[in-house]
Amino acid sequence: MFNDTFLRACQRDQTNSVPVWFMRQAGRYDADYRAIRKKYSLVEICEHPDVCVEVTKMPVDKLGVDAAILFSDIMIPIGAMGLPFVIKENVGPVIDTPIRHESDLHHLHTFVPEAALPHVLETIRLLKQDLSVPLIGFMGGPFTLASYMIEGGPSRDYLHTKTMMVSRPDMWQQLMDKLSEMIIVYGTAQVKAGASALQIFDSWVGSLAPSDYHQYVLPTMQRIFGALKELDVPLIYFGVNTGELLSTFAETGASVIGVDWRVPLTVARQRVGDNVALQGNFDPAMLFAPQSEIERRAQAILSEGTKAPGFIFNLGHGVKPSTDIAVLRELVAYVHQFRLTC
Repeated sequence: MFNDTFLRACQRDQTNSVPVWFMRQAGRYDADYRAIRKKYSLVEICEHPDVCVEVTKMPVDKLGVDAAILFSDIMIPIGAMGLPFVIKENVGPVIDTPIRHESDLHHLHTFVPEAALPHVLETIRLLKQDLSVPLIGFMGGPFTLASYMIEGGPSRDYLHTKTMMVSRPDMWQQLMDKLSEMIIVYGTAQVKAGASALQIFDSWVGSLAPSDYHQYVLPTMQRIFGALKELDVPLIYFGVNTGELLSTFAETGASVIGVDWRVPLTVARQRVGDNVALQGNFDPAMLFAPQSEIERRAQAILSEGTKAPGFIFNLGHGVKPSTDIAVLRELVAYVHQFRLTC
């Protein structure tokens, strides 16, 4: 039978249990995944639908989570747009020719998912036939993608990105327009192929002051979510260290807001209001704590999160590679046994 608990929670409907899934739930904590990575790079896995299906399904089969998330990387469509990158181990995406001048923008192609990434859409179609839980498709958020494209890789201060944003707002807007169009058509293609929900990972947008987010990013996010809303699927928005942005996140049009561990869920609920669902927010580092402490923290999150309808248990960021798979499995079971009171 199809388990739609995750979808009903996203819609703030009543559920019999709290749904749970984990960001980066397919990864190096799993020995079987590590064996596959000896044969294929991350990008190569994405290019082989049969392998990508296997990796995407692993957490569903091994952990019992209530949703699968497509195994991919937020930079995959950026490469298809004509900006080459490599993913360096323990570093992240690295671009040798970052965007620094207006002429660099002209090298970005119009993104057509069916032509550029047919293997990704085929993976989704295969998963749709095989999964007993919803499949979450995803894209990177425009600020996060722009930061990689401008900085050339991960950054601590986003100096080049912020400088372009305020000193060349015309150029910044051109890039935002190109990225928003890509995100809209890619998300649409994923849903048409079979994804039941979409998550936008704007991981680094928390580096912005609220006023800068409101001026330079919010209009783009409203355009993106406004277009994706026509697909009639849950739309999740997540960023790291975004506590001060949560009230503005509620203005984007997302139906679910992801919360990291820095903000208590009761505070997050006050900031976003009652018209969206919440997702989060267990600290991934606390998965290395004693089991009693893990359960205590999970209980606190569950108690806070379920005070209002619409809560999905997740981590406040991705699973760390050295996490014990047994701990994740036990946490899923603990969340599922929690008794709802609302």
